[in-house]
Formats: sequence, structure tokens, C-alpha cells
Amino acid sequence: MKMIRNIVAGAALVFGLLLLSVPAFAHHSFTAEFDMKKPVTLSGTVSKVDWINPHAYMYIDAKDGSGNVVTYQVESRGTGEMHRLGLSKQKLLGATVTVGGYAAKDGTKNLVYLRHVKFADGSEYEIWAGPEAEGSQGNAQ
Repeated sequence: MKMIRNIVAGAALVFGLLLLSVPAFAHHSFTAEFDMKKPVTLSGTVSKVDWINPHAYMYIDAKDGSGNVVTYQVESRGTGEMHRLGLSKQKLLGATVTVGGYAAKDGTKNLVYLRHVKFADGSEYEIWAGPEAEGSQGNAQ
């Protein structure tokens, strides 16, 4: 009887571990969607924040090269990591910020991966934990 209980417990443990790994399979790679050779700098107002996992998103209303206001979707790390860095949804929402990051590879959407964020009061947060890229400070957009 004890042996059967151990087998059932072991099977339940394996099944539980498999269930926990499912989100990891759905997670995309940075290099699959973003290009480190396309640094971007945006300045504007955070109009919306999606504080969800596996990535938090902020939407920044910034002017494009023609002076038109465009909403950029800025993807960041998970909410837990953002909290550990000292950021929160409340701190971001409505803030005037300058962000540096990397543009999407396909170039058709206003999507940027966040590297760092600077607030109007001068406080800065380095979000990036990846390798250094050429021109990592970005170009004004």
C-alpha cells in the first residue's frame, strides 16, 4: 500500500512540474521579436500600464519624426522584477518618461522592449539584464 502511495505521489509531482513549465513554453525569446541593432529612445507620457505577467507593458504617447503623437507599446520584464527594481503601475501611469530600448524586428508595429526608464524628476531605472549592444543608448525617435 505504501509503495502505491509513493508511486501516486511521484506521478502527481511530475504532473505538477509539467503544469508549471507550460508558461515557459509559451514565452517568446527577446531575439525572436526584438533587434538589438535597432536602439530606440522615446520621450512622452505613460497613458496606460498592463501590469501582467510574464511581461508588464506600458503605453507611451510620444511624438514621431513628423511631430504626430503615436502610442508605443513598451514591453518590460515581469511584474515581480519591476517591483524589485522599485517600479509599480502607480509610479508609471501618467508619468512623463524617457525610455531607451530596442525596436521590434518586423518594424511594422510600434513595439519596443524596455532597457531603461528615466522620470521627469531625474530618477532612472535600468531594467535590462541582457548583453550590451552597439549603440545601446539609442537614437531619438
